[in-house]
Amino acid sequence: MAYENNAAYEFDVFRDNTAPKLPKKDKTEKKKQDNKVVTLPQEALIKIRRRKHNPFKLFLGTVTAVVITVIISAIIVGQVQLTEVNQQIINAEETLRNSQSAYTQNQMAIQSKLSTSEIEKYAQDKLGMSKAENVQKEYVSLSEGDKAEISENVNRNFFQKVFDAITGLWS
Repeated sequence: MAYENNAAYEFDVFRDNTAPKLPKKDKTEKKKQDNKVVTLPQEALIKIRRRKHNPFKLFLGTVTAVVITVIISAIIVGQVQLTEVNQQIINAEETLRNSQSAYTQNQMAIQSKLSTSEIEKYAQDKLGMSKAENVQKEYVSLSEGDKAEISENVNRNFFQKVFDAITGLWS
């Protein structure tokens, strides 16, 4: 429901009768302003609208576009090569880890086969050997001291033998 009376509001309080009134514009002033538009012939409009291309600016823009394209292409190619090298490094590191793991496994297998208990077991089972007893052990004593012997060269000619005989007389 819409209320048709405005009994709650007194609009006369808000009206300002002292405000200056604006002069109304005449239609004649609008006509005078409309006449200020300059019209050009169609050929002149086409000539103005047509964009004038400066050959130097066109050349400079083309060269700039080519240079930017080459730089971007070089960056992309560099990134692709960098990615390929990184992938090769990752593959090489994985191969290294696998090789180190296999090496460790082989070392452990070798150590288990070369342990003294395994060697003793192999000697007893496969070769039929047994540990030496005290009766079988023989002790050697070297109380006489160390001796050094000089072996004589047997293939000596006659002149060397004569020279040795003479030097032997003087010593």
